[in-house]
Amino acid sequence: MKGKNTILVCRKCGQKKNVKDKSGFKLSVSTFKKPEKIVVVDRKVNIDVLPKTDMSCPKCDHGEAFWWMQQTRASDEPPTRFYRCCKCGHTWREYS
Repeated sequence: MKGKNTILVCRKCGQKKNVKDKSGFKLSVSTFKKPEKIVVVDRKVNIDVLPKTDMSCPKCDHGEAFWWMQQTRASDEPPTRFYRCCKCGHTWREYS
């Protein structure tokens, strides 16, 4: 590889730098391996397996709802609790 230049490119800002002496760098190539099977999950979740709680629906005022928690913001923030009315299916959220 004599005579060939190596150019390093910053992934964040795109700044380029020519490198002649590669002794301080470790160059590695990673390969992406495709999964053998791709599993498609239907967006319709079986809500019958979710826990229920006594919560008043803001739409129909029914007093029982399914609930689940999901991390919707940064990992250092508390998770968001979602509710789905057992009667009308209205979904709403509660921030902790």
